[in-house]
Amino acid sequence: MEAAIDRIMQTYDLLMNRTAAASADARAKVTEYVNMLFEAGERDMHRLTVCGLTYLRQLDGSNDPVKAGYTGL
Repeated sequence: MEAAIDRIMQTYDLLMNRTAAASADARAKVTEYVNMLFEAGERDMHRLTVCGLTYLRQLDGSNDPVKAGYTGL
């Protein structure tokens, strides 16, 4: 699980330019989320990584298609 969290944070830090405090806050949130997935039975590190990255992108709003300019037309 720690390997997945490290991989999530390394990838996310490449995508986003944030302060150290924001990075620490994101790490705490994603650790809690990945821990919940792990306790629910998910053991695949790659799947945990993708789920964790998706979770962080949803938190910061970068996964919102409307903000990205998608109108559905």
